[in-house]
Amino acid sequence: MTGSEIRDLFLKYFEENNHTIVRSSSLIPKNDPTLLFTNAGMVQFKDIFLGLEKSSYNRATSAQKCVRAGGKHNDLENVGHTARHHTFFEMLGNFSFGDYFKREAIEFAWKLITEVYKLPASKLWVTVFEEDDEASELWQKVIGLPQDRVLRMGEKDNFWSMGDTGPCGPCSEILIDQGEEFSCGKDTCSPGCDCDRYLELWNLVFMQYDRDSSGKMTPLPNPSIDTGMGLERITAVLQGVKSNYETDLLRGLIANVEEISGKSYGQDEEADVSMRVIADHARAVTFLISDGVFPSNEGRGYVLRRILRRAVRHAKMLGIEDPCLYKITFKVKEIMQDAYPELEERIDFVADVVKNEEERFFETIDRGLELLKVEIEQHKGEKVIPGDVVFKLYDTFGFPVDLTEDIAGEHGLTLDHAGFEKEMEQQRTKSREAWKGDTDGQLEPLYKEFISGGMIVNFTGYDRTSDTGRITALIKDGMLVDSASEGDQVELICDQTPFYGESGGQVGDRGTIEAEKGISEVIDTKKPLHGIIVHHAVIKKGTLWVGDKVELKVNENFRHGVETHHSTTHILHAVLREVLGTHVGQAGSFVAQGRLRFDFTHHSPIDNKDIRKMEEMINERIRWDDSVIIETDVSYDDAIKKGAMAFFEEKYGDKVRVVNIGDYSVELCGGTHLDTSGEAGLFKIVSEGASSAGVRRIDALAGRSAWDFMRGKEDTLAEASTILRVSESDLVSRLKKLVEENESIKSELDTYKNKILTEKAGDLMDNIKEVNGTKMLSAEVSGADAGQLRKVWDDVKSKLDSGVAVLGSTANGKAYILVGVTKDLTNKYHSGNMVKELAPIIGGKGGGKPDLAQAGGDNPEKLSEALSKAYDMISAG
Repeated sequence: MTGSEIRDLFLKYFEENNHTIVRSSSLIPKNDPTLLFTNAGMVQFKDIFLGLEKSSYNRATSAQKCVRAGGKHNDLENVGHTARHHTFFEMLGNFSFGDYFKREAIEFAWKLITEVYKLPASKLWVTVFEEDDEASELWQKVIGLPQDRVLRMGEKDNFWSMGDTGPCGPCSEILIDQGEEFSCGKDTCSPGCDCDRYLELWNLVFMQYDRDSSGKMTPLPNPSIDTGMGLERITAVLQGVKSNYETDLLRGLIANVEEISGKSYGQDEEADVSMRVIADHARAVTFLISDGVFPSNEGRGYVLRRILRRAVRHAKMLGIEDPCLYKITFKVKEIMQDAYPELEERIDFVADVVKNEEERFFETIDRGLELLKVEIEQHKGEKVIPGDVVFKLYDTFGFPVDLTEDIAGEHGLTLDHAGFEKEMEQQRTKSREAWKGDTDGQLEPLYKEFISGGMIVNFTGYDRTSDTGRITALIKDGMLVDSASEGDQVELICDQTPFYGESGGQVGDRGTIEAEKGISEVIDTKKPLHGIIVHHAVIKKGTLWVGDKVELKVNENFRHGVETHHSTTHILHAVLREVLGTHVGQAGSFVAQGRLRFDFTHHSPIDNKDIRKMEEMINERIRWDDSVIIETDVSYDDAIKKGAMAFFEEKYGDKVRVVNIGDYSVELCGGTHLDTSGEAGLFKIVSEGASSAGVRRIDALAGRSAWDFMRGKEDTLAEASTILRVSESDLVSRLKKLVEENESIKSELDTYKNKILTEKAGDLMDNIKEVNGTKMLSAEVSGADAGQLRKVWDDVKSKLDSGVAVLGSTANGKAYILVGVTKDLTNKYHSGNMVKELAPIIGGKGGGKPDLAQAGGDNPEKLSEALSKAYDMISAG
């Protein structure tokens, strides 16, 4: 079977056993700041396990994209050196959310392994947590395994957690004995050995607890099942090969590297390691960029940069002297597109980003490698590369620290990490340290309690801006209270609300909430968790009590402004894809009452011609006055087939909301919108620029905001016309003439100033003294700036065969000093050292070369003192 067939067979097997096939989520975890990347199949189901989110199914199965290259789960350093480690891999899994538990999970796994994949039961072993008597008994009595092939292991091996916090529980692993040829040869080789003889195939996690930051474990609402089996690993076993890299999932990528490098796999172990690294890393960078991660110096982007540049270094080791990884991304697409069709649409953009990053690194890698080679030779004795060298490689040559560590390690050296951290100072540190996540969420545990207790807020604001409801909670200063009075700032929750809670880039609504004996002003509305909408309010009059029946009224002008910018954001997105290409995808947005900001994937600036073209297209579509049609409860698959744009950093359920504008814009969206495009009235782009690597940003205005902006431009033109006393039509020609006249006058003035300065230089020659056998000039040049002092020195130097000049001036509340030394005296007098001594007198700093140095300071009244000091310095020799 091919890897794709093995994946499909797994999903089909569980679908036949009443599991819902759930598509892979993005590699960027949604609403989970504790994780750098999605690193296991259960990540997208975390809130379901915790009881915070309801799903339409209680059994699920998936093939999940995963990356382990940062944080707790980090396999980067092992990639290429072992048969099994990867940065990117696929996790096959089946999940039960309070439905079946240990017995069924074990039975499902055993049947698939032995009857569907047809692996011999005689070669299979299992491990269980040392305290899990139930699982041990099930393997022996239900499955029929002999006791000596059911091994009890400690917490390190058989208690699983997704991270430092979150769902966790005991687990049971299925292993296969691959035979003596895979053994490490040690007498102690047995299940649990690090070699590949007893290979772990499948981990069945019996999810029973939620661990908090203090280590306390709380039973989950319903015991659940989370299993994980690496697709690459099971494929290697079923295809009868010794390494994951020999499977059809990866061997095609290695063949691509062979073709580019001209080397053959299997001929040289060092070359083989490099080929495996490149094959693995090509998959990781392809999927990470496709999911919206771009190379940078922090967080996820830094991990991507590390992976990409590590691959470039291994390409160099194979003798490849030009960017090549971008070419291999197309092979990744070819192998993986059946399971991940989004790659087809995004691959050109992915390749562009990879090529740009490769080219940047190729500009510096040779010089960096040469520097590192020299440093390795110099420090072989102490076995440590100094921190300042590591920093220079990082800062100047773009070497991620772990790349330097890899290379140093190959020669038996380590890095001075403490020295590197000292050199870094305020610069961004490595992603493990930089990635702190969003820790601002003190009320989240309280909100989770609300959800667990069934206190879900019903949003009614799609078709109305006012409604009635009942206050279910008041929070003041982080504490639940029964009432709030005039002047109090509170978080207010109702059983239902027309107020939109900030989400999906759309800001929260403003308005009022009124009870019989109190009125509050809603200054913001948030949606901290799915199912919870929180009104941030100030009590303006009277008192509000929990249980009060209230009138909730959204500010309609505010809502309309937001809707105007939200609907035009959709139109902008569609037009961007038409003008720039289908590689354009949303990378972030902000939709407010008075403006919009749209981040999108694109690798180069947009010229004014295309900006103008897009504005015209968007305004034309506004004039078309198309209806904005909202479809609810559409199946995700049907929406995608229809052409709806989905954003892979978002998490969607089985049923989605689709927003259609005309026949050109179809997006999955949970926000509020206009009824027709014509209501927007007007659209204007006010800026376009870079947001981050591979991402551009447009700021724009629509509706009343755009009208006010354009009127402001008109007012500016009218004011300029009045000042210049010309009509608006003649304004440009008048400005051109004024600029030309100004340049001409400036040129004449410069010529005059230079003539005066030359005359002053001549006059200064009369002030030359001989000090300690050296011709010496120390004088003030009135009215000269720093640049003009250099002109005076040039004139003095042309008349002075040998000597030292110290020239000073004051201008605009500043003091300036120049020290010049003729070439023949630089071995005796150093301009830079002299300036460093004189500069503090005028309250400044300075420096320069032996023959010329300058300084500036804030104490012009001390200039005479500094000029006098110069004579003393020459007298002292």
